Amino acid sequence: MPDQRSRLRDQRRADTQRAIQAQAVRLFSERGYDATTVHDVAEAAGVSPMTVYRHFPTKEDLVLLDDRGQLVAERIAAAPAAQPLVRRIGGALIESAAALTGGSHRDFLLARLRLMISTPALRAKHLDNQYALQQAIVAAVGDDAADPDSAFRVQAAASACLAALHTAVVRWAEDDGRTDLPALISTALTAAFGDDVGGRAPTHRTDGPTTRSGQGP
Repeated sequence: MPDQRSRLRDQRRADTQRAIQAQAVRLFSERGYDATTVHDVAEAAGVSPMTVYRHFPTKEDLVLLDDRGQLVAERIAAAPAAQPLVRRIGGALIESAAALTGGSHRDFLLARLRLMISTPALRAKHLDNQYALQQAIVAAVGDDAADPDSAFRVQAAASACLAALHTAVVRWAEDDGRTDLPALISTALTAAFGDDVGGRAPTHRTDGPTTRSGQGP
């Protein structure tokens, strides 16, 4: 029973966090980031400002906080250890993007990315998130990063892959989500590393909801 109560408590916490963030992104998109206060977000979400701060310590976190690091780490851990390092990392980034842009998550992610690109305070804070994601990747690689020299190589590979990822997501946001994000990431990785890291088909445009092309590795 204690485990069940703990799971229920964690689920309620996650539901509350998602509800607050959804209202924050909506208000920031409609009114502007600087013109919207944390109190505005709390009122829209039906919670107290203290509850907002308990889930999101800073206003920037209302946009930037996500579980991408966990998603990427899980996919790296599941990839065959014999794969080249860049393919493991790149494939995990592509698969995570496919998961994050599926269904209703796509519009929410697109709105968040637009805010990150257009808001100076969020652009600066985004660098911290990139560093945290790099560290999550290094931890997920495991034994390949067991000593300082190996960890350095993993950090370098992760940084290069994340630079390609950033280029792809900016293009996706600027294109209003009309291209396939996983395929854009694959194209960026291929341009950086000279081969098809993720095994995705070339990017394409669509006037309807984003669709995936090609198959993963």
